[in-house]
Amino acid sequence: MERADPLLLVEVVYALADGQALYNVTLPRGSTIQDALERSGIMRHFPGVDFSTCKVGVFGKVRSRDTVLSDGDRAEIYRSLLVDSKDARYARVPSGKRRDGG
Repeated sequence: MERADPLLLVEVVYALADGQALYNVTLPRGSTIQDALERSGIMRHFPGVDFSTCKVGVFGKVRSRDTVLSDGDRAEIYRSLLVDSKDARYARVPSGKRRDGG
């Protein structure tokens, strides 16, 4: 159930290799994912990360930065993959076994 006041509380989360950074922010209703990122101050905490190129979403679903948030939403920042997941699976296949039969 949403709160009746004009503010909403959301979490901003950034996944790290060894954990996560989580910030609780209070915003006016009608605020977007981008507003939450800016209010969280996350860019100051990770100056080496170009957050403008990261995909973002809510509860595991990729969304645009202008998506309006609801009270209790979890705005997530997704890191770029270092290795394509398909390439990683192929790298785990024992040598000599190929999908193409070769």
